[in-house]
Amino acid sequence: MTELSSKPQPIVRFYTRINDQDFLGITVWQGKTDPTAEIIVAQVRRRSGDNWETVGRLALYRTREGAYSRLPDKK
Repeated sequence: MTELSSKPQPIVRFYTRINDQDFLGITVWQGKTDPTAEIIVAQVRRRSGDNWETVGRLALYRTREGAYSRLPDKK
């Protein structure tokens, strides 16, 4: 019997190519403390050889009432 992964999965994820190296991604996650809230993450990722690096990132928190706030940058 195999165990299911307990790693959270996004609600939705979209990517689009910006140019030859960069991709814009939008991911929506379920809130951790409030499952009716959402975390919306936009990031630009760049292919550098065999690796990917994050060039820019913006994360927002949306409450169930529809109020938005910017989340602090990840270090």
